Amino acid sequence: MELDRSDHECLARWAADCAERVLPFFEQEFPEDHRPRQAIEAVRAWQQGHLMITDAIVAGFAAHAAASDATSHAAACAAARAAGHAAATAHVASHAAQAATFAATAAAHDAAEVSDAAEATARERAWQRQQLPEHLHALALPVRNNR
Repeated sequence: MELDRSDHECLARWAADCAERVLPFFEQEFPEDHRPRQAIEAVRAWQQGHLMITDAIVAGFAAHAAASDATSHAAACAAARAAGHAAATAHVASHAAQAATFAATAAAHDAAEVSDAAEATARERAWQRQQLPEHLHALALPVRNNR
């Protein structure tokens, strides 16, 4: 599927929204580390035409470095990865799907029990699906959720 600029920007905005929903999981554990938030801000700035792709990429790498620093906190780590992939969406639109997947993973890791994790994932995926225009579902959402 070839994307026009409008669809690419829509995916970037959606990826940022997905990552931002789970950002508190990271910020609660690492309140002084702003790299994931800066990655989300970078992709939003790119989407609005205020930042170059290369700057968004750098911010994404920084968010992934924050995730590497947070491996002992699974929800925080996944939230930082979501932010990193959201920023990378500025360069390659398919990173939006990864941002959403890591956001759902963060929600699952934050759940108290396994049954709660499945419910948290389903809730997050349902929210993601509602936020994304239908014509982009096949590109950004898992096949099992496109029924």
